[in-house]
Amino acid sequence: MAGLPTKLRLQIVSADRSLVNETVDEVEIPAADGYFGVLPGHTPMLASLAVGEMWYRKGQEKTYLSLANGFCEVLPDRVTILAQIAERAEDIDLARAEDAKRRAEQRLQNAKDVDYERARTALVKSLARLQVASRSQFAGRVGRQRMPPPQA
Repeated sequence: MAGLPTKLRLQIVSADRSLVNETVDEVEIPAADGYFGVLPGHTPMLASLAVGEMWYRKGQEKTYLSLANGFCEVLPDRVTILAQIAERAEDIDLARAEDAKRRAEQRLQNAKDVDYERARTALVKSLARLQVASRSQFAGRVGRQRMPPPQA
């Protein structure tokens, strides 16, 4: 009888491209019912994705992505994520995400003639993007902060 796997094969595919195809140690995923973590040997499952921040770890390195909607299949040795939107921290346009956040907040304040759920979803997506983008300044080892370059 084969033992439990020691690594996970992670595949993340969005509507327009394949983002990740790597062997990893751990994954945390935003699901419709809340966040869940996956380690090698996890029980097989399917989950609907929510809008949020996900991360995966290889050794001491964590990589963060923003996800929005889709599905996740978990097997003992593999995690496959099919997301409507998936973005790495370094691919997020901060100015665009800030503008989207402002627009969504304004729509929610003027809630008389607004599709409330659509505006709320736009706000949550922009907040997830901003959260993931802010992580890029802390990239590197788990629990260690990369310091900005000294000012001249």
